[in-house]
Amino acid sequence: MLKLAIIIGSTRPGRVGESVARWVHEVAQRRDDAEFELVDIEDFDLPLLDEPIPPAMGKYSKPHTKRWAAKIASFDGFVFVTPEYNHGISGALKNAIDFLYAEWNDKVAGFVGYGSAGGARAVEQLRLVMAEVQVATVRNQVMLSLREDFEDYSRFRPRSFHEQALGQVLDQVVAWSGALRGVREGHATSGASTRG
Repeated sequence: MLKLAIIIGSTRPGRVGESVARWVHEVAQRRDDAEFELVDIEDFDLPLLDEPIPPAMGKYSKPHTKRWAAKIASFDGFVFVTPEYNHGISGALKNAIDFLYAEWNDKVAGFVGYGSAGGARAVEQLRLVMAEVQVATVRNQVMLSLREDFEDYSRFRPRSFHEQALGQVLDQVVAWSGALRGVREGHATSGASTRG
């Protein structure tokens, strides 16, 4: 069974990302083609990147990094729930991604963005970041408006059509996760790596 993470991409007090991620998880749990787990970067207490050796070398020295690496390594793919802060992703999410390298490789990501522009600009930025850590990204995405999908900009009340969009994202993430499993297994079997 494929195992997919729904990653909460904000650590800000009062964040709405947790309610969005719980909605994504609730919808995903109705499926029988993968297992889904909520992953909150806040639970890992990651400081600003403090590893002395670049992550691509795979020589993690800090307990928090090793714990984060083990969690991310356990998944076949990801759905990022990302806010849009100042035309981009949150610093906390970028920092969490930057801690690791091989644990992200040859997997797939889908996106649920929220913000004044539906999180679209944050997702575009996140696609570039994902490419650098060798994560394939699916085309479909969910764009939630702070004005239209949140009551008083704080209580999450998604419009009904978003569930169909989310279903399309999940369909693509599951399909690509399964396809890329063969790539990951090929690397493990051969012992060869093309990673930078």
